[in-house]
Amino acid sequence: MTHRGPALPASTPRGEMDQKQNHFIVCGCRPSQYQTHSEHLCITWWMEACLNEELPPTTELEEGLRNGVYLAKLGNFFSPKVVSLKKIYDREQTRYKATGLHFRHTDNVIQWLNAMAEIGLPKIFYPETTDIYDRKNMPRCIYCIHALSLYLFKLGLAPQIQDLYGKVDFTEEEISNMRSELEKYGIQMPAFGKIGGILANELSVDEAALHAAVIAINDAVDRRIPAETFAAMKNPNAMLVNLEEPLAPVYQDTLYQAKQAKTESARNRIASEDVERERDVYEELLTQAEIQGNVNKVNTSSALSRIDLALEQEDATVLYEALSAVALGLRGLRPENRDWYLKQLLRDKQQKQEVGGGGPLQKEDLQAGVDVANSVAQQYQHRLAAVGRINVAIRNGDAEKTAVELMNPEAQLPPVYPFAAELYQKELATLQQQSPSGNLTHPELSVAVEMLSSVALINRALDSGDVSLVWKQLSSPVTGLTNVEDENSQRYIDDLLKLKAQVRDEGVQFVTWNDIQSCVDRVNVVVHEEHERILAIGLINEALDEGDAQKTLQALQIPAAKLEGVTPKVAQHYQDVLLRAKREKAQETRDETAVLWLDEIQGGIHQANRDTEDSQQFSLGVLAINEAVERGDIGKTLGFLRSADVGLYGVTPECAETYQWELAELKRTKIAAGNNSSEWVKHWVKGGYHYYHNLQTKEGSWEEPEGFVQNNTQLSREDIQSSISAVTAAYNREQLWLANESLITKLQACCRGYLVRQEFNARMHFLKKQVPAITCIQAHWRGYKQQKTYQDRLQYLQAHKDEVVKIQAMTRMHQARKQYRNRLQYFRDHINDIVKIQAFIRANKARDDYKTLISAEDPPMAVVRKFVHLLDQSDQDFQEELDLMKLREEVVTLIRSNQQLENDLNLMDIKIGLLVKNKITLQDVVSHSKKLTKKNKEQLSDMMMLNKQRGGLKALSKEKRERLEAYQHLFYLLQTNPTYLAKLIFQMPQNKSTKFMDSVIFTLYNYASNQREEYLLLRLFKTALQEEIKSKVDQLHEIVTGNPTVIKMVVSFNRGARGQNALRQILAPVVKEIMEDKALNIKTDPVDIYKSWVNQMESQTGEASKLPYDVTPEQALAHEEVKTRLDASIKNMRTVTDKFLLAIISSLEKIPYGMRFIAKVLKDSLHEKFPDASEDELLKIVGNLLYYRYMNPAIVAPDAFDIIDLSAGGQLTTDQRRNLGSIAKMLQHAASNKMFLGDNAHLSIINEYLSQSYQKFRRFFQAACEVPELQDKFNVDEYSDLVTLTKPVIYISIGEIINTHTLLLDHQDAIAPEHNDPIHELLDDLGEVPTVESLIGEGPGNAGDAGKEMLAKTEVSLTLTNKFDVPGDENAEMDAKTILLNTKRLIVDVIRFQPGETLTEILETAATAEQESEHQRVMQRRAIRDAKTPDKMKKSKAVMEDSHLSLQEKKEKIRLGLKKLTELGMVNPKNRYQDLINDVAKDIRNQRRYRQRRKAELVKLQQTYNALNSKANFYEEQVDYYKSYIKTCLDNLASKGKVSKKPREMKGKKSKKISLKYTAARLHEKGVLLEIEDLQVSQFKNVIFEIGPTEEVGDFEVKAKFMGVQMETFMLHYQDLLQLQYEGVAVMKLFDRAKVNVNLLIFLLNKKFYGK
Repeated sequence: MTHRGPALPASTPRGEMDQKQNHFIVCGCRPSQYQTHSEHLCITWWMEACLNEELPPTTELEEGLRNGVYLAKLGNFFSPKVVSLKKIYDREQTRYKATGLHFRHTDNVIQWLNAMAEIGLPKIFYPETTDIYDRKNMPRCIYCIHALSLYLFKLGLAPQIQDLYGKVDFTEEEISNMRSELEKYGIQMPAFGKIGGILANELSVDEAALHAAVIAINDAVDRRIPAETFAAMKNPNAMLVNLEEPLAPVYQDTLYQAKQAKTESARNRIASEDVERERDVYEELLTQAEIQGNVNKVNTSSALSRIDLALEQEDATVLYEALSAVALGLRGLRPENRDWYLKQLLRDKQQKQEVGGGGPLQKEDLQAGVDVANSVAQQYQHRLAAVGRINVAIRNGDAEKTAVELMNPEAQLPPVYPFAAELYQKELATLQQQSPSGNLTHPELSVAVEMLSSVALINRALDSGDVSLVWKQLSSPVTGLTNVEDENSQRYIDDLLKLKAQVRDEGVQFVTWNDIQSCVDRVNVVVHEEHERILAIGLINEALDEGDAQKTLQALQIPAAKLEGVTPKVAQHYQDVLLRAKREKAQETRDETAVLWLDEIQGGIHQANRDTEDSQQFSLGVLAINEAVERGDIGKTLGFLRSADVGLYGVTPECAETYQWELAELKRTKIAAGNNSSEWVKHWVKGGYHYYHNLQTKEGSWEEPEGFVQNNTQLSREDIQSSISAVTAAYNREQLWLANESLITKLQACCRGYLVRQEFNARMHFLKKQVPAITCIQAHWRGYKQQKTYQDRLQYLQAHKDEVVKIQAMTRMHQARKQYRNRLQYFRDHINDIVKIQAFIRANKARDDYKTLISAEDPPMAVVRKFVHLLDQSDQDFQEELDLMKLREEVVTLIRSNQQLENDLNLMDIKIGLLVKNKITLQDVVSHSKKLTKKNKEQLSDMMMLNKQRGGLKALSKEKRERLEAYQHLFYLLQTNPTYLAKLIFQMPQNKSTKFMDSVIFTLYNYASNQREEYLLLRLFKTALQEEIKSKVDQLHEIVTGNPTVIKMVVSFNRGARGQNALRQILAPVVKEIMEDKALNIKTDPVDIYKSWVNQMESQTGEASKLPYDVTPEQALAHEEVKTRLDASIKNMRTVTDKFLLAIISSLEKIPYGMRFIAKVLKDSLHEKFPDASEDELLKIVGNLLYYRYMNPAIVAPDAFDIIDLSAGGQLTTDQRRNLGSIAKMLQHAASNKMFLGDNAHLSIINEYLSQSYQKFRRFFQAACEVPELQDKFNVDEYSDLVTLTKPVIYISIGEIINTHTLLLDHQDAIAPEHNDPIHELLDDLGEVPTVESLIGEGPGNAGDAGKEMLAKTEVSLTLTNKFDVPGDENAEMDAKTILLNTKRLIVDVIRFQPGETLTEILETAATAEQESEHQRVMQRRAIRDAKTPDKMKKSKAVMEDSHLSLQEKKEKIRLGLKKLTELGMVNPKNRYQDLINDVAKDIRNQRRYRQRRKAELVKLQQTYNALNSKANFYEEQVDYYKSYIKTCLDNLASKGKVSKKPREMKGKKSKKISLKYTAARLHEKGVLLEIEDLQVSQFKNVIFEIGPTEEVGDFEVKAKFMGVQMETFMLHYQDLLQLQYEGVAVMKLFDRAKVNVNLLIFLLNKKFYGK
């Protein structure tokens, strides 16, 4: 019959289709009937089961798959690692439902294809992206989903797709084909209308043969005869493979059990279903796939059993044959590794048994074991080859080559250190020569290298002074040292340090292992000797305690004690001296068991020897004196008396004869008393010891001689000293009287004076004792005289009584008058003080009233009425408001003009760079310079004139006002509702969002020039940041590693005109200090320090250095000079870093509130998103914002951020930039708690400092986040209509208005999904985006004219108003807030002129004529002032009308308002409307705050204005500098006659711009394009890049199209490419997705556009 199925997919070859059909026939399903309704229904059911959500109806399935959302979700279902739900574009399909397909929907299809590639689905089934997106071949997509469903079912990742059921009519030919095939096997035609899910009326003969063979196998299985079953299975039509005849019985049993289970399951299902449904034969029979699967299962089980048996027999050959079984399909089997397989698998089996996993190894275990064995065998072969190369290198004597071979990972040797290459070469060469075979084996090399590496580490540790590492290596068994004792560690290290210094002086670089072992042995010997000496000291102390001098002498003579100067004849004195020392030590230490130490014993011996010598000299001196006295030789007697050996004092030469006579007399006296003729005398010597001296032999001894008798004729030292003292004292006394005769006379006079004074004092003492009597006598005499005088005076007054009365009256009058005049004069003199006192009293009264006003819960009406006049707006208020508006306007204008000038200067930098690179001519640079000069001179001055002329809406034509008023409503909504702009930012590409942010957003908020706008801008930042964290941050570190748009906005704003002052205050002092320190030179790279040192040596000596110039950091650090300089540099870096750190952490209050608030929002939002994140992790991210993004760039490049002032053309030196960069790097590591490791390991010495600094930073970051909320900081919602004078005004260009309008229309569904959102109404009012000319009212001009660009830059001032809440409007009158404000305004006017205790009383009492008259006069003055008020500050029409009402009319209106407010529940009549009085009091308080803030804002704006003027002056200097540079270039070229004529030649001839178009595939072939994220290489042919130059030289516009759809546009700056090439950056990104090779891109641009 004719095939009724669909045509094959257009891009699928016939052979591939046959292959697919065979595949699905084997699987038991045929997907070629996809066009039927049941086919779509099956796919829908299957995808709904996988996705657990409802899909579109089957009739709309193909259309619903085009946006790829369901396909991407399906990819997430089976491969979530590849397809993340957050990466699915338009996941909720809101964009698709609103505007249809978007080119980014193709990303979803690509993610689905990537997911299928990840799980391994053959790519033969994949559709093209255009097959789905453009619906070119949707059948192929359906076909792929079928294949995917079966593949996932086999992997166990998804349910099986439902079978296709359908009723068809069979032709006689088809029935005949099936019957003939079944009859070959003796099987009856089944009564089923379906076979294996394939419609029987479409079976070909080959398909029928396959199914007939399968049915025959099922029939044989039922007969349970293994031979017949195996014969049926071998039928080629069955297409079964890997059949093994010995396993036929097992096949039979396994297939029988599987068939029984399937039959039972089918019967149970049929019983519960519709019996009339046409049944499939394979509902009860095994399919070909199931038969093959069971065969494979049996084969695998058999092979595993054979392997287990081979392992038990430990037969490698049998094991290899078993492993080679086809059923296992093991990869990588090699015959030569069979022994390795045996060892590895035996080990694996043993490990499996040890962990409790009995049974044979499974296929996965075997494959893993084979892989491990292959790897081990390969490593063994590589190791043998590497050992051979090592021996050759050692034999050749090349130390570097030997080190390289030893470090080869294939050698599998312990770590090798290149700096010790000579050590390895020398020692290994010695071992190699000692080897009998002349080669070292791997075990020998392993042991030797391990020991030598340890020796190398010991050498390096000795060089660096790292004692802990030295001991670690000494005590390590790896080093192989013997007799290493832990208690001797420090001794070993000290000895090795001395040894290292010694060999270094000898010119030897390394201490060898033998040297180290010798050092250890030497230290051990010394320690042993010290132990022996300690034992000897113990014996000495024991001998001292016994009191036996000879034993003490023997102990002192022990050789181990090594005591010096021990003499046997002094033994007794040794005993005495040492015993005394021991007792004194016990007394001092209060320890009776105290013993003498070696130095104390040695000291005692020396002391005893000195005592013996001194005592001998003393005895001989005394004997000499006796002999001289006997001979009568006065001179010798005097000489011996003055001898220091005897130690006599007071000897005077003038008394020599007297000494001689006295001593001779004393000696004669002794002789006269009797002479015993003894030979011995005993002397009491120093220390309290007795010394015995022989007069005949003149020898002495400390021991008392046997039979000792003291010679009684010899004069002792005491006798001699006594005589000398007496003689000398008599002589001195005589000389004293002679020398002090005059003093004696004075002494006598003093004595007489003393006696006279003593007598006088006695008389005075007597008189003092009689004082009472003397006083009584004198008192009586004085009393008598005074009484007599009084009686005389009284008698005189009585005689003149009348005169006395008159005098008294006159006197009293004079005193009263004088007192009054003095008081009056006092008041006149202190008139100012009196006024102050009166003012103070009045102020106290007013202050008490004001306290009542601000603190009382319900302030009285009288108090409120007293202060209600403060709500009036004075002339000063209006003037300050005007000044504020004017200054704000000038600041915004200056900011914008400075930004334009800065951009022009940057472009001038680029043009000069291109000139240097010979990419443009000098005339191009001169042309731009003229434009720049013109802008500099004209634009900055003309902009102020334009500002004066524009005048807001009145500057435009009348027919355009309505549209601009609509824009005022739109921008008011955008300004006050941050959600719109926050969403709009994330809808644009990053390069566009940055431009939009700079040009529109900051303009919309007037660069936060007042508190209201700063509050609104920060609220936008907060909303946008929360949105970005919520939608785009999946992991905590992404906020640091990425470049969040909002963070960039915040930092850019706070480093702009408003935030520069803060950074300058924080960093300028320390930056200037660093820059002024010319001696500071921080270098932390050992290689740089090394090269600088070599250069310095060569400069000083004038000779080439013998040191190599190119070295590694390790080699550089091997030099002591490098380490010294590095240490000094690190020390300097720590010092200056401390200054910066102190400046930063003490500047908390200087950081702008906006930065701190965003830091708080960032921390809180991340904590909410990642509740498990630690405080440290959150603070590190806050530090990344506050330090790394905000402060760090200003430290690295202070000239670029106006931290320091440089003259035009001035720049930092290389040393200054390096110093600041090093400091910034240190602070960055400290702020992030990042240690110096790896390549910076040489800086690890400051890691502890970094940890300490991090704790300071951590406290700083915590404190920085502790700021009040926006509402508390700016006191929002507290200014009522009575306080604010002006409406918000913004200054924006026509071009910016049009751009904003365009963006909002393009993305209105994304930023406002709700159709009733107010912004939709405003956009509908505006209609289509107007042109610049139509908006301004100018006539249409040439599109290419520069005049159009100038028109777009025309600025207008928009007074923002709320369309949905306009005061004075009829609808607004019904608004509760408006009613409340109007009522309050009227109440203020009434209570000011009419007193009363309560509002109710005032309203009920009629106003007097005087009150009405006063009210009328004040209202007239107010009207006159309002007439002079600028339009921007005028009140609403309703307010103006209310001012014309009388008091009584106002009262009536108040009653009406109170009635409405009462109905709304906003006021309470029961408390006589006290709530309204309280609100008025609140407004009075807030008026004062507002005025204070206005003054502060004026000061702040003036400072900003001055700073901007300074910056403008700096830019002017830059312009002048460029002009001088260009003039110099022109002069040089003119002098050489080489001025290019090219511009003149081309004048009048319009050059044609060249635009290049390349497919991504072509750029990929050239190597320019490396990759495009989320796009396969096969799709590169659908991407076209168009590169074209712009009007600006050096700028290129790169456009990207995907499948003809215009994507993004990227501005490529040639100067940026050159900068990246200079910095060594090889790869950059275009469109945030395409990675390109920088060098090849520059080559392409040079070749195509610059002809190079």
